[in-house]
Amino acid sequence: MHLKKLNTKGMQSIQSTDYYVHFQDVGYSELRNYLNASNFSKVILLLDENTEQHCLEHFLMKMDGALVYDKICIPSGEVHKNLSTCEKVWMELTEMNADRKSVIVNLGGGVITDMGGFIASCFKRGIPFVNIPTTLLSMVDASVGGKTGVDLGALKNLIGLFSNPEMVIIDPHFLNTLSERELKSGLAEIIKYGLTFDQAIWTKIKQLNRLDPSGIGDLIYRSIEIKNDVVLKDLKETGMRKALNFGHTIGHALESYYLENEHKNTLTHGEAIAVGMVIELYYSSLQYGFPIQETDALKQYILKIYGKVDIKKEDFDPIIALMIYDKKNVSGKVNFVLLGAYEKCLLDVNLNEKTVRAGLQYYLD
Repeated sequence: MHLKKLNTKGMQSIQSTDYYVHFQDVGYSELRNYLNASNFSKVILLLDENTEQHCLEHFLMKMDGALVYDKICIPSGEVHKNLSTCEKVWMELTEMNADRKSVIVNLGGGVITDMGGFIASCFKRGIPFVNIPTTLLSMVDASVGGKTGVDLGALKNLIGLFSNPEMVIIDPHFLNTLSERELKSGLAEIIKYGLTFDQAIWTKIKQLNRLDPSGIGDLIYRSIEIKNDVVLKDLKETGMRKALNFGHTIGHALESYYLENEHKNTLTHGEAIAVGMVIELYYSSLQYGFPIQETDALKQYILKIYGKVDIKKEDFDPIIALMIYDKKNVSGKVNFVLLGAYEKCLLDVNLNEKTVRAGLQYYLD
């Protein structure tokens, strides 16, 4: 597929299952109209300390400064994406007399949108919510698809449900508030789309001289298009949607291991997935003949952008043990998504432990 040349001003709204993904001023206009027409008893903003400091003022300005709202602020970070945080938010909602005519607006990254959607969908058996993702990762991944949820201990997204927002608003202005590390975290998911669904994305990424928020509007839009197209064909992830998990079997295990291990520095989601893609592309070369020179090129690019994650041989066993909890698994078998070629995904692939270890070693070498 040809990668469209778009800028943020030219982005048309994208229709998903029963909601739209809107962009910039169109999104804020649609949100104002929605809130005015719905006559909600309460509008509740869910934020963390970062979005409260860096994003709230811009959001309120875009809402013409006339929004009457309540606010709940939770601590940032994956470590707080759990049922304990949900319980505290549910108590705050109860204490502020939120009811079924209330709406939650999730303003934040993937933790906020994933958990905020889950909180809204469970509170009083479900109240509406709106997602306004503020990180590159959440714009191209968590914003679309209806997945909500929280972690169970260090295990990623084990508790959750499918529940769609009323709308999603993508505003690239928020990318200017991000650190380079957070931008790179989001880039990993865009690379995934380039390997699995549209090689033109991967080609363009390799041509970027630097990761400039003002220069990646077309990559953001194309990534959302791809994910939305996949979700429309496979909402509950019984078939082709599994392809969106390329790099995630290894990646989620790494992310969980580094989150719970006090001797390791926590990885961002994108850092973990970047390593996962290198290793799972190596499996693709071993098992299905994906060109090894292409795998080596991806490895070198990932190392250049993200640096090398400190994985030691003694980490192999606990990392492999965590893979058993991956949501794609069936009957205790670890399922991988591999590539036979660019844009050709192979689903539910089982590998023996020797091969799994060989991939981890490939990354180390």
